[in-house]
Amino acid sequence: MGLTRDATGAGAVDGGLALRRESDADRVIALAGNPNVGKSTVFNGLTGLNQHTGNWPGKTVASAQGRCGTYLVVDLPGTYSLLAHSAEEEVARDFLCFGGADATVVVCDATCLERSLNLALQVRELTGRVVVCVNLMDEAGRKGVRVDLDALSRGLGVPVVGTVARKKRELQKLVRAVDGVLAAPAAPPLRIRYPGAVEEALAVLEPVAAEKAAGRLPARWLALRLLDEDGGLRAAAEDYLGGELRTDENWNAAIARARAILRERGISSDRLKDLIVSSLVLAAEELANDCVRCEHTGYSDADRAIDRVLTGKWVGYPVMLALLAFLFWLTIVGANFLSDLLAVPLFRVQALLTALFTALHAPDWLHGVLVLGAYRVLAWVVSVMLPPMAIFFPLFTLLEDAGYLPRVAYNLDRPFQKCAACGKQALTMAMGFGCNAAGVVGCRIIDSPRERLLAILTNSMVPCNGRFPTLLTLLTVFFVTGAQGPLASLQAALLLTGVIVLGVGMTFAATRLLSATVLKGAPSSFTLELPPYRRPQLGRVLIRSVLDRTIFVLGRAAAVAAPAGALLWLAANVEIGGMSLLAHGATVLDPFARLLGLDGVILMAFLFGFPANEIVLPIIVMAYTAQGTLASLGGMAELHGLLLANGWTAVTALCTVFFCLLHWPCSTTLLTIRKETGSWGWTALACVLPAAFGMALCSLTACAARLIGLL
Repeated sequence: MGLTRDATGAGAVDGGLALRRESDADRVIALAGNPNVGKSTVFNGLTGLNQHTGNWPGKTVASAQGRCGTYLVVDLPGTYSLLAHSAEEEVARDFLCFGGADATVVVCDATCLERSLNLALQVRELTGRVVVCVNLMDEAGRKGVRVDLDALSRGLGVPVVGTVARKKRELQKLVRAVDGVLAAPAAPPLRIRYPGAVEEALAVLEPVAAEKAAGRLPARWLALRLLDEDGGLRAAAEDYLGGELRTDENWNAAIARARAILRERGISSDRLKDLIVSSLVLAAEELANDCVRCEHTGYSDADRAIDRVLTGKWVGYPVMLALLAFLFWLTIVGANFLSDLLAVPLFRVQALLTALFTALHAPDWLHGVLVLGAYRVLAWVVSVMLPPMAIFFPLFTLLEDAGYLPRVAYNLDRPFQKCAACGKQALTMAMGFGCNAAGVVGCRIIDSPRERLLAILTNSMVPCNGRFPTLLTLLTVFFVTGAQGPLASLQAALLLTGVIVLGVGMTFAATRLLSATVLKGAPSSFTLELPPYRRPQLGRVLIRSVLDRTIFVLGRAAAVAAPAGALLWLAANVEIGGMSLLAHGATVLDPFARLLGLDGVILMAFLFGFPANEIVLPIIVMAYTAQGTLASLGGMAELHGLLLANGWTAVTALCTVFFCLLHWPCSTTLLTIRKETGSWGWTALACVLPAAFGMALCSLTACAARLIGLL
C-alpha cells in the first residue's frame, strides 16, 4: 500500500484511548521508540497532517494518532524501557500490552543501535507482529557506522527496515514491511535467557500463566512481569484477563511459589529488576556486536569537543548567557520592524469598522465597546505579540532541533538539584520564555508529581514574550544611554538578559522555598540523553514553531484580549463623580503602590493587563493622557517625557521592570495551571507566589532608594 491520506473520524475506545477508527477494518499500528531517534519524524511522514492530539485518559501525557491509508498510527510517548518508571513509560507499556494494536513499529537510532535494542528486545518478548525501523541511516553513514540489517532481522526474528525518515520513499519501504507482517502468521515471542534462579521461578509460574492468558498475552512475558512485583502492571494484567484472577487460588499460589524460589536464592525485588535489566542489556550488546560495524572509532569526537565548550564548568554558563542575549537581540531587531508593519493594516481595519458603525448609526457606546475597546485591544495584542513570537519561537525551535536544549538542562541540573528539584525544569523554564502557558504544559516531561508541581508553580517567574515589549521599552527609555540603531538594540538585549538572569535566580529561590515547606522531598534522579548535534530541518522547524506554538498561543491570548478590551473601555469611559472608574481604581491603589515604588496608575494597569500582559504600558499611557481608549506609545522621547511629567524616575522605572518580571501570571497561564494540576488551591499559590516575590523586591528597592534620597 502507499502513503495515501484520509481524514480521521471518531471511533471506538481501545486500551483506554479513544481510537479514531473509520471502520472495523482499520488496523492499529503502535509506534514506539526512545526519545531522539526520529520517531516523531517517522510519525509525521506517515500521517502527514491527518493527525489528532490529546491526552491519555487520566494522565497528562500527550497522545497523537493519525492515518496512513487504512492504518491508524498511534504515536506512543518516547520511552527507553517497558519496565515503567514514569507516566510516559506506563502509557507506552500499557498500550503495547493491552491496547490491542495489530502491529508495532519500533524506531531505533542507527548511530547508537545498542541502546535502542533494549526496547526492541522487550517489545519482541511481548509480540511477534513487529517491524524494527532503524532510522537515521544517513547520520550513521556519515559517522562510519554500518548496520547489517539482515543480521539484525535474523537476531530479532522480525523484519528490519533501514530508513531516513525525511524521505518519503524510505517510509514506503516501512509501510510495505508492515503489510507483510500483518499478512503473515505472527512470529513467536523472543525468549531472552535470564539467570538460573529466575529461569527456575519462571518454570513454576509459566504453565499457570499460559493457562490464564489463553493466548491473549505471551505466558513467559506475563510470568516475568508478575515476578518483579510491579503492582500496577499486575492489576492491569488481571483487569485485561479478567478481574476474578485476584481471587484465583491457583494463580496466587503459583506467584507465591515462584517468588519463594527467588527469596531462597537471596534475590530481592530490586535485585530481580537488576538481573532482568542486565540480561536485556547483555542481549542488546551481543546483538549489536553481531550486526554493527564502525569504520573508525572517533565518529563522535566532534560532538564531544563541542560539548566540552557548551557544557564546560567555566565556559558553559557564559556561552549560554551570550546565546540567550543574541536570541533576544535578533528578536528585538526583527520584532520592531514587523510590529510597525503589522500595526498599519490592523488599525486601518479599525478605521473601516468606525466608518461602518457610523454608516449604521450605531450608538457611540456600542462603537466604543466593540471597536475602540474589544477590537483595538485585540489589534494591539496581535501587532505587539505576534512579531516577537514569530521570531523567538523559530529560533528557540532551531536550538531544540540542533540538540542544544538538552545541554541547557545539563548545565542547570546541579542548581535545580540543590533546590531539591529536577533538572528537566530547566527545559520547561526555557519554554516559558516563549509563553508561560506553554511552559506549564511542558512540565509534563517531569516524572515526579512533586517536582512537576515545583516547575508549574515557578514557571511564570521568567518573562514570556508578552512581557518583553514592556520590559524592553522601559529599559530602553530609562537605561539605554547615548546609543542609536543596532547598538541601542544590543544594549537593550543585554539589559533584558540581566533581568532574565534575575528571574532565573528568583526561580531557584522560590523552588528552594517550596521544597522546604509545602512540597518537601528529595530530588529524584533522571536520565538525560545528550543527543548528537544535528542540522535543523527548517521546514519542520517553521511548521512546529508557527503552527504548533505561535498561532496556538496567539489564539489563546486573543480569546481573552477582546473581552478584556471591552471591559477596559467601559472602565475608562464610565464616570462616577467626574472621574472614570479607572481613575477611581488608581486613586484607591495609590497608597499601597507607593510602598512598592510605583503609583496607582501602574498597579491598576497590571490588574487590567491580567488577560494580556502586552497592554500594560498602553494602559498606563491611556490613564496619564486621560484618553478613553488604548493609547499609542508614540516615540521613545515622547514616552519618556510623558512618564517624567507624571512623576516617574529611574527608580520608578526599575520597580516597574521588577514588577513586570515578577507578578501574577496572565489568565491564560492560570487556566492552564488549573487544567494541569486539577486544583484551584495550587492555581491560587501559582498566582500569589510570583506576586509576593515581586512586591518584596520592589519594596526593598523603594526602601533602599528612599534611604539614599533617590525617591
